[in-house]
Amino acid sequence: MGRRFRDGRAVLVVRGEAGTVSVPVEVAASYRARTKGLLGRDCVEGAMLLSPANSVHTFRMRMAIDVAYLDRDLVVIAVRTMKPGRLGLPRVRARHVVEAEAGVMAGWGLRGGVRVEVVAEAGADSAA
Repeated sequence: MGRRFRDGRAVLVVRGEAGTVSVPVEVAASYRARTKGLLGRDCVEGAMLLSPANSVHTFRMRMAIDVAYLDRDLVVIAVRTMKPGRLGLPRVRARHVVEAEAGVMAGWGLRGGVRVEVVAEAGADSAA
């Protein structure tokens, strides 16, 4: 069920114990977009989906981030908080990575075992 994404905007849908949460997500699927990621930003509105990806680093980042590693079926393998200047180890089964400001993923109900959806914004073809 592996998915291929395109650069653009979408919505990350998390169905957790506390209900359904929809988070705006910037999709970084091209090499250039994935390489830039969140570098140089002071904040994130929503989240960023890096695809394909199985690891991240926070060198030259200005803020701590939450990182969720997703498998090919968009099931969360692990969630970690990373401070600036760190190198995350690759996750063997990970195919996608979601990044957001540190501390927000717990509030979304994003944790190991939760399956998420990535839905294109209305009028956009970015997540197909």
